[in-house]
Amino acid sequence: MNVLIGAVVVGVAAALSIVAMLTVRRRAPDGGYFADGDRAAGVFGVLATGFSVLLGFLIFLAFESYDAARVGAETEALLVAQQIETAQLLQVDLRDDLASGLVCYARYVIAGEWDDHEPGERINPWGVALFRATERMAPTSATEEAAYAKWLDQTSTREEARRDRIHGAEGVVPTPLWIALFVISAVVFLYMLFFADSAEGVV
Repeated sequence: MNVLIGAVVVGVAAALSIVAMLTVRRRAPDGGYFADGDRAAGVFGVLATGFSVLLGFLIFLAFESYDAARVGAETEALLVAQQIETAQLLQVDLRDDLASGLVCYARYVIAGEWDDHEPGERINPWGVALFRATERMAPTSATEEAAYAKWLDQTSTREEARRDRIHGAEGVVPTPLWIALFVISAVVFLYMLFFADSAEGVV
């Protein structure tokens, strides 16, 4: 759906640009508004290069953000599965509660956070429930003590992975960068209109 919307936006922008160019062309003098086409093309090249560099930087930031979210999501999912295995080595009265809590945690991520535009605004309630269950742990054997230490390590790593997933989903492109991109886009577009030449064909 996002690809379709993007294609529509690009198509509409291209159509509006063509209409604007043809409209200006009707009143443009022969040869365009510039007396020296080479000099004008040089200035346009500088503007276009600046726009390209800025756009490339934005694409790089978007890719980095996407990759961080993807890695965070994969790590978080793997740790949930590993913690279910670790829970089977803890005290008997908590095994089922921990395993079911992790399943509910995963379902909440899928159903409650995956399509949420602001997932960082609230916490996962099942993460809180798992923390409460962790407080009731009282390991008595060497196996339970090792599993308890492993559980704490996995919980910390899972929370870090969740943070990476949410941070990547929110995006890291600052607002001033978007403003600069739109401003230079408008300058390039307006400068392009001065190249309209009534002596050339419509096509």
